[in-house]
Amino acid sequence: MSPFISFNIQKRFPNFTLDCAAEFSNGATAVFGPSGSGKTTLLDSIAGMTSPDAGRIVVGDIPVFSTDERIDLPPERRRFGYVFQRGALFPHMTVRQNVLYGYKLTPPGSRRLDPENVCALLGVERLMDRRVTNLSGGERQRVALARALASSPRLLLLDEPVASLDAASRATIITYLKRVSDRLHTPMVFVSHSLSEVMALAPYTLALREGRAVTHGPTAEVMAHPGVAAFADYSTLENILEARIAGADPTTGTSTLRVGDIELIGPATDLAPGARVTLSIRAGDIILSLGAPPMMSARNAIPATIRNLRDAGGRALVYFDIGANLVAEVTPAAASELRLRPGIQVHLVIKSNSILVF
Repeated sequence: MSPFISFNIQKRFPNFTLDCAAEFSNGATAVFGPSGSGKTTLLDSIAGMTSPDAGRIVVGDIPVFSTDERIDLPPERRRFGYVFQRGALFPHMTVRQNVLYGYKLTPPGSRRLDPENVCALLGVERLMDRRVTNLSGGERQRVALARALASSPRLLLLDEPVASLDAASRATIITYLKRVSDRLHTPMVFVSHSLSEVMALAPYTLALREGRAVTHGPTAEVMAHPGVAAFADYSTLENILEARIAGADPTTGTSTLRVGDIELIGPATDLAPGARVTLSIRAGDIILSLGAPPMMSARNAIPATIRNLRDAGGRALVYFDIGANLVAEVTPAAASELRLRPGIQVHLVIKSNSILVF
């Protein structure tokens, strides 16, 4: 299958040069790296907000930039949606006016997405008559995402879309972005320096450092690449999962949470059964046990089969498919002593108070 995006570009600044080539598939791809690695410059080059000094960018078989062919389409002709770190909404407009702004500029024959359906998917339909100055940070980002999608973009570009948000808003926005990717099938490229965001959203990742590609490919492989392990902060790695409330037990102060194919016992919540929530579980808080563990204080001991195992800079990342992707972090010594390998079944031991519910 031919790539949806391919590029080979160079952009020089006084103290920095971006020199990068890669191909992205028609799905969600992350551009991951530390601050100053060239992530935003790459995104702006694809968007048409920055012109590379040399090279070529092709999106959907259409060259949008080429120095050899003298092509440099302006952003409006590329028809990409762009969501900035802080939303960049029009402050003098209502939510409705912001969302409809791009839709009205889109030629009728190119209107693939209905604004009302987009707003319902992102949960902003009740905000339509409010001024954007009265929105929370998370609401502003959802409205910015709705505005970008309402123009039926060929490609959605996101520059650190959750970096400025608190933990609850961040988890919520990630859940909505997963819905956009799964249901609308709009190709997406997003910039992040967070392992957790990349793991939650992107099947494929390009890792950048100092303006050069470190590696590119399936996210699990990229995260374990020695060049990525040199700068990635694995201690912050968390699983961000969409769940439903399956029930509550007021006598124990816990709730039952349905995640993919399993149920977890988590902290109490006031939400009714059936309500959607987002969970956060640190990879380092998941204990692996061979066989069913004996009586213990942890409320969860979930059987699961190891899908993959990667060494990542002195840490072992163990991947599972529980109807949702899940990763646990253990020491290489523990992985060796337990003889962990793909295909064997273990139990995931998780304390209920290690599960954060948003």
